[in-house]
Amino acid sequence: MAETRQYLTFGIDRERFALPIERVREILDLRPISRLPHAPPYVVGLIDVRGAGLLVIDLRAKFGFPPVAATNRTRIILVDAALGGVDQGVGLVTDCVFAVSDLAGVALEPPPSIGARWRADDIVGVGRDEGEFVIVLDLDRLIESGELAAADEAGLAA
Repeated sequence: MAETRQYLTFGIDRERFALPIERVREILDLRPISRLPHAPPYVVGLIDVRGAGLLVIDLRAKFGFPPVAATNRTRIILVDAALGGVDQGVGLVTDCVFAVSDLAGVALEPPPSIGARWRADDIVGVGRDEGEFVIVLDLDRLIESGELAAADEAGLAA
């Protein structure tokens, strides 16, 4: 019998997303973030986690959603991501975290080729949880895509 894969589900705006649970280090309440000059617009800055400075990305900004004020449900998901070919911790700001799910225990559907607000390259597939679609992100492609890789090369990423 095949092992069921687990995902951390989280929300941005009215959309549901997921990441493989094995890539998640921990979930933090929102905390003070030190800004980085000349960083891409979706790079919020750095946070201190037990003495280590970790880069923080606002997924709302990364995906082009309009900005909103943080709430008591806003979270930072700390993940292990490949940045510049090296595994390192990165924080992802999300509107909320839902739960760990097996996404109904069924195979993911391929990402849509049209009509999506996100680049299909950043998506592994689409699953379902509690009757709603959940977009499963390709964490490494999401982190490596675009200006963030350039920020790493310029020495902005921790």
